Amino acid sequence: MSELLRPVPGTYPPYFDTYIRRVARGADPLEMLGVRPTALHQLLAGVSEAQATLRYAPGKWSIKQVVLHLADTERIFAYRALRFARADSQELPGFDENRYAEHSGADDRTLASLLTEYAAVRQATLALCQSFTAEQRQRGGTANGQPATVDALLYILAGHEAHHADILAERYLPLITAEA
Repeated sequence: MSELLRPVPGTYPPYFDTYIRRVARGADPLEMLGVRPTALHQLLAGVSEAQATLRYAPGKWSIKQVVLHLADTERIFAYRALRFARADSQELPGFDENRYAEHSGADDRTLASLLTEYAAVRQATLALCQSFTAEQRQRGGTANGQPATVDALLYILAGHEAHHADILAERYLPLITAEA
């Protein structure tokens, strides 16, 4: 597979610039995505079921909801990437991440089941994205009223994951340490 091209403004919604900047210059977002399931599993090792339902502030998601949010968002972005790569010109709808989290049932599941699902989604995403040609990855489409290329979606996914891993480490895990 040829190297992914770092997205430039105009090939993705400006809102996602913060995620794209989380992918270091010269880094391969697919490699980043490939190692993240193990890293997330290690980060959350030792977190009990009760601790995995903690929220660092009122109105914020639980650890379990964050893990399922990563899987849900990845599914949606992989679907967008597939549609764009296949030159589908139909505009795709957006989604309400907070509504998804609220209705996910994540807190009623085990953390292990969520991590297993997340890892399975990641394997499917990597298999799909590694099949794309350079030409397919440069194709774009519109989702939620905003244009994006396939390459941009892959960078966004990698940065989105890094963002949430940092939040888990910085805001959630200190609560667990303080609780112990």
